[in-house]
Amino acid sequence: MSQATGILNASRAPHVRVVGVVSAAHFVSHYYILLLAPLLPFVRAEYGVSYTEIGFAFAAFNVVSAILQTPAGFLVDRLGARIPLVGGLLLGSCAFAVAGLIDSFWVMVAMFAVAGIGNAVYHPADYALLSHAVPAARVGQAYSIHTFAGMLGSAVAPASLLVMQTLWGWRGAFIGASVLGFAVATVLFAIRDNDATPVQPQRADRKGSAQGWRLLMSPAILLNLGFFVLLAVMSGGVYNYSVVALGALHGTSVTAANAALTAFLLLSTVGVLTGGLLVTRTGRHGTVAALSLAGIALSTALVAQFDLGQLLLIAAMCAGGFLFGIMMPSRDMIVREATPGGSFGKVFGFVTTGFNIGGIVSPLIFGAVMDHGAPQLVFLGVAACSLAAIATVATLPRRAPAE
Repeated sequence: MSQATGILNASRAPHVRVVGVVSAAHFVSHYYILLLAPLLPFVRAEYGVSYTEIGFAFAAFNVVSAILQTPAGFLVDRLGARIPLVGGLLLGSCAFAVAGLIDSFWVMVAMFAVAGIGNAVYHPADYALLSHAVPAARVGQAYSIHTFAGMLGSAVAPASLLVMQTLWGWRGAFIGASVLGFAVATVLFAIRDNDATPVQPQRADRKGSAQGWRLLMSPAILLNLGFFVLLAVMSGGVYNYSVVALGALHGTSVTAANAALTAFLLLSTVGVLTGGLLVTRTGRHGTVAALSLAGIALSTALVAQFDLGQLLLIAAMCAGGFLFGIMMPSRDMIVREATPGGSFGKVFGFVTTGFNIGGIVSPLIFGAVMDHGAPQLVFLGVAACSLAAIATVATLPRRAPAE
């Protein structure tokens, strides 16, 4: 009876609403990242542009996000996270609505750049809100729910966008997606409790900025940045190249290879929730991450070295995906432990820029590997990045110097 009462009281706690709406914002961010991909054939056919030209939209979004994400973190630490996050949601929603309404390819490219500005806010604002609003004993679980929501946004985007395209055309799908962002922004604006305001308001002067950048250049934060870059390279190798690499390496059918990738992705989502429970029961987040990464290295090395057959291949990919998911909440807790109070926005904004860096580097590495006829190196490269990521965790100081 007392346990049930405790659960009810926890569910009524103000931070539960914050976790819910911040996770909804993360859902939207991942949904918007995948907005163009499933609609690309329809957009390209209407405007009569090449794949290279339409690539400008992807580039504009990612380059702007990478450049502005760390400055957005400084802004979040000075002003609080809720209003910048509302602004990011509205900016992205307006950009995609305009792209759907105005018949101009270059306006669409410009709107993807504008959406990139909005996207730069999500990670620093999300993590700042969660870090300030959620009790320390529950913050790891909150991080896992946040990550799960982003994965869910990625998972439902292609099918839902194609349904809207069938009903209203690709322009209608853009506008329909924008409504999602407007709705979440409205709810977030209405929730005022537990805003992530700075612990110690920082002066917006040159000295304050210099101290902030000195923090970001400290060994602990730079190692976390490297950690995130390696994770992005790993995931890019698996997500984008495992299917073609399996076909070239073992003659695996496209159906079987896609089933193995799907298994990796599905078990990742299960692993994230499991990892969220795990971080509430242990403070050894570096150990959890290191063991998970070692398991990922082993499973991918097995795929590289042996033709396992369909069932064992799927089992190996399931194991790798589950461990990848388990690691994610520990990954976020490692960053949190290295971050002084009042600096969550700038630190998370800076280290998650590693996603953008890894997203740029990964295709260059694995694309070149495939072009040179060495598909085995796709999986061995993922394994090598896993082992290198262990090194960043093992050498990580527990906390960066205070500002």
